[in-house]
Amino acid sequence: MSSPLSDRRRVRPAYPVLLLLAPALLAGCASERPAPPPGAVWDAPSVTATAGQPVPSTTLPAVGSASPAPTREPARRVFPVRAAKVAYHPTHATYPGTDIFADCGEPVVAVTDGTILEVSRVDRFDRRGPRGPHNGGLSVSLLGDDGVRYYGSHLSAISAGVDAGVRVRAGQQLGTVGRTGNANNVCHLHFGLSPKCTGHDDWWIRRGVVWPARYLDSWRAGGNRSPVAEVTAWEREHGCPEAPGSN
Repeated sequence: MSSPLSDRRRVRPAYPVLLLLAPALLAGCASERPAPPPGAVWDAPSVTATAGQPVPSTTLPAVGSASPAPTREPARRVFPVRAAKVAYHPTHATYPGTDIFADCGEPVVAVTDGTILEVSRVDRFDRRGPRGPHNGGLSVSLLGDDGVRYYGSHLSAISAGVDAGVRVRAGQQLGTVGRTGNANNVCHLHFGLSPKCTGHDDWWIRRGVVWPARYLDSWRAGGNRSPVAEVTAWEREHGCPEAPGSN
């Protein structure tokens, strides 16, 4: 016959043994996690807070999400005449524009990166008329990548290869200062800013619709002031007038 003391020993709970085995069992499950199939991506493990410490905030990109679009650099602009001695006035005759005075033969360059729009290699100006379309003599206009049309006229020559549809870079030579057209025998570059208007010969717009002087001041000093907002606002208000004097 067993004593009460021996009975109590036989029925003692086995909890300590199970507690000792539990870490080993859990470790065995963790070590048996299957490797991901080729090309698969495991979800990031969740972050567990320790006692008294907040869960750190983590932001992970979604699998397959698109990369952020690269930031586009602002357009570079340069002064349109490359010469040591230049002069210009903030006003013009009867419409916005600027006459940039420099010696004949000084380089005329692209203000910014863009595509050549129009080129006139022949001086068709005749004092008997028609006056408007041919006043500029030899001229070239550039549609900048910023959407602004940059126009220069009265040139003495236009560089070889500068033709409609050709891509040019800021500072690339387009021609030379001259006195063709109605330049009154004075060497200078007529410079105008305007929107691109299509569907008709819009010389009355191409010659200039906003005052360029403050932009020229910036570019001459090495700045990069943009005429985009002002030209865009003018086009929004006026559109593309189909005849001179209607703008």
